[in-house]
Amino acid sequence: MTLFGLFVVATLIITIWAGRQTKDAADFYAGGRQFTGFQNGLAISGDYMSAASFLGIAGAIALFGYDGFLYSIGFLVAWLVALLLVAEPLRNSGRYTMGDVLAYRMRQRPVRTAAGTSTIVVSIFYLLAQMAGAGVLVSLLLGITSDGGKVAIVALVGVLMIVYVTIGGMKGTTWVQMVKAVLLIAGALLITFLVLLKFNFNISDLLGKAAENSGQGAKFLEPGMKYGKDATTKLDFISLGLALVLGTAGLPHILIRFYTVPTAKAARKSVNWAIGIIGGFYLMTIALGFGAAALLKRADIIASNKAGNTAAPLLAQEIGGGAGSTGGAILLAVISAVAFATILAVVAGLTLASSSSFAHDIYVNVIRKGNATEKEEVRAARWSTVVIGAVAIGLGALARDLNVAGLVALAFAVAASANLPTILYSLFWKRFTTQGALWSIYGGLVSSVVLVLFSPVVSGKPTSMFKDADFYWFPLENPGIISIPLGFLLGWLGTLLSKEKADPQKFAELEVRSLTGTGAH
Repeated sequence: MTLFGLFVVATLIITIWAGRQTKDAADFYAGGRQFTGFQNGLAISGDYMSAASFLGIAGAIALFGYDGFLYSIGFLVAWLVALLLVAEPLRNSGRYTMGDVLAYRMRQRPVRTAAGTSTIVVSIFYLLAQMAGAGVLVSLLLGITSDGGKVAIVALVGVLMIVYVTIGGMKGTTWVQMVKAVLLIAGALLITFLVLLKFNFNISDLLGKAAENSGQGAKFLEPGMKYGKDATTKLDFISLGLALVLGTAGLPHILIRFYTVPTAKAARKSVNWAIGIIGGFYLMTIALGFGAAALLKRADIIASNKAGNTAAPLLAQEIGGGAGSTGGAILLAVISAVAFATILAVVAGLTLASSSSFAHDIYVNVIRKGNATEKEEVRAARWSTVVIGAVAIGLGALARDLNVAGLVALAFAVAASANLPTILYSLFWKRFTTQGALWSIYGGLVSSVVLVLFSPVVSGKPTSMFKDADFYWFPLENPGIISIPLGFLLGWLGTLLSKEKADPQKFAELEVRSLTGTGAH
């Protein structure tokens, strides 16, 4: 608890310090565009390596072996799409949000409304995972087993997140993310080193022991424990892969990070740094996940949390000396504090992305028709932070028993279905129209959310959000295989059937701007 308290106090001090330097909208939304490529790369890593990376993937590997590691691969490969197609053009074309890019050559009010709605929905899906992770983590540390206690913890994280964003804006959030990225890498390195030390740095021995201890034998190290058993799980795997690889380039809290650097070159550089840092971390998830499988009993992991979210903290406790030992208690507290830091930093980034989009796209450009002052805009962003935080607390309390990596994969699916097609068409297709953008965003958004609501994630299984209800008819746990192609198809179809014609002059201006940075903010 002392470690937890120290971290929360330290990050609040950083936030208050940064908040005093936040003077206008550019400071609140983009940190005054003063961060270097390396600093932003570190912050992107801090934003991206969420509870899903640290808790969810370790848990998925500990329970499903090879199939769990697929999350690590997907989350990492996704950065190539962001680097090659999105980072630089987006930095050059927009100002604060994805809506800026779309509104450049489309009708302002409808596309900004659509972009704002999509950003808020994706952010809330992602926030669910972080809230679930926070509840699980603090409950483990404090020995809380009651549902009321877990809900109270989710509420506490929500309140802290609201404080971070309303006071610190992008500057405070970025510094917290940079500190958290360093802590997370250090924590993962420490656990990886101790796990490998236990097996004399022989990875083959580690994997062999994990397979033996899992009760599955060689099957544990082969595909098929979760995906590939039958036609449904094979489709689920393809769906998951599509969502992970295409989702990153449409995630609002990642996209707004490209606006915090002064130039497009720095945006590209920050993605290169992020790929290096994130890649190193995901390699360490092998030791975290398979280490948990090798050193802990499967039944103990499931007893602590059905979805395996506590595998990494339990592993830390085990290699520190086990439950009841001083070393175990210290290592559990350190890793839990790092994971808690991870969650706080990511929820702050997500809330900032959604409140920025509401204030900048919906409040200023739709409700006030561009007639709001910067002061009013920042005030609207702060109030929307409170509302979004309250919604996240309510939904996070319901999602506390779901695997956080699986929940994040849903957010990726929604982002890839609604945001990515529209961004790519806008940047690279001359004929793309406002109707195409609206069909793509709303079509991808509605289809992915409806399919999730009627999937086994929400009802029909012991691991569902509503365990006792059964209203699912969509058999897959991830909607990506249907909703992502649908988002692209609707964008194309909406454009073909549109009566308006795209302005070639506007597209030419956007193309020059996105490729060269001429006229970029």
